[in-house]
Amino acid sequence: MKTARMNRLFGVSGNCFDVAIDHGMFNEKTFLGGIEDMHRAIRIVADARPDAIQLPPGTAPILQAIKGKDRPALVLRTDIANVYGTPLPRTLFSEVVDRPVEQGVVLDAACVVVNLLQLPDQPEIHHACVRNVNALKRECEIMGMPLMVEPLVMQDNSKGGYMVNGDIGQILPLVRQAVELGADIIKADPCDDVQEYHRVIEVAQGIPVLVRGGGKVSDREILVRTAELMKQGARGIVYGRNVIHNANPTAITRALMAVVHEGAAADAATKYLG
Repeated sequence: MKTARMNRLFGVSGNCFDVAIDHGMFNEKTFLGGIEDMHRAIRIVADARPDAIQLPPGTAPILQAIKGKDRPALVLRTDIANVYGTPLPRTLFSEVVDRPVEQGVVLDAACVVVNLLQLPDQPEIHHACVRNVNALKRECEIMGMPLMVEPLVMQDNSKGGYMVNGDIGQILPLVRQAVELGADIIKADPCDDVQEYHRVIEVAQGIPVLVRGGGKVSDREILVRTAELMKQGARGIVYGRNVIHNANPTAITRALMAVVHEGAAADAATKYLG
């Protein structure tokens, strides 16, 4: 069953575009822009037909209630953390929901995803994430469920809250740790120089790498960056804010699908933007 679920994600082209709409899980007011009405947000993205939509247990049924065989696959967010605000809370946590893989099976998910967080001077949160990954791995094997691990290197929150660190020197070992812990799919940070991203692909040892979108940027920038990342060997992307905060989520999804699945250059993909 794991192979069947992987095929639902990666399809005929062997690549995947997963749109993340799981931001409400993390109890941050600023994360809710564009997704206050989840029924509307999910419908808009689903109509653009990305390969998958990433959702937590509470809103995943909205996607799965859409009729027809062409709805995107579900990637189920299984963990919750309190590491994104400024200042950081006095006590940090990262823990998975109850029986996460069982919930994934019930919700007909194609994959479950869990964080592997690395914050400056916060080793206890990394330790919690390692425990989470370990707990999910065996259950995923028993249930035939692919495990997506999200190694996320973050900057000091005092610099402005949720900010990824594009230092490839820190990304590489965390990606490799995710692989060694048993990830079937890696959802990794972009690095500062995207032309170095082949090093991330190499350290992943053949495990498919989907690249996170990071902060909101212009349509042109996200298309150019995505095209280069695909050239570097990425198997796809997981973008959230660059889709749901876009003035036209349908158009940018279709443009990115052309880059991911057809190998379109950024200039060619802009035709979908109108």
